[in-house]
Amino acid sequence: MDKKTIIDEIKNKVTTYSSWQIGITDDLQRRKGEHDNPEHWRSWIADSEDDARSIEKYFLDKGMKGDIGGGISPNKVYIF
Repeated sequence: MDKKTIIDEIKNKVTTYSSWQIGITDDLQRRKGEHDNPEHWRSWIADSEDDARSIEKYFLDKGMKGDIGGGISPNKVYIF
């Protein structure tokens, strides 16, 4: 999915950035389990790793919780 669409979908879902966490990964199922399977999990597959990293940074800069990371070739973006 393209970067703009993912950003727009996150903006439409999230009203208070500081209440949400964002991350990127190469394995959504593993990562969701590592976060104890949060109820309000949402994820997207970005067109590229660069897009995923850019989306993550965009929302970290807006106050979402999280850290830069993601594993090997992370192109999957998630929030909860």
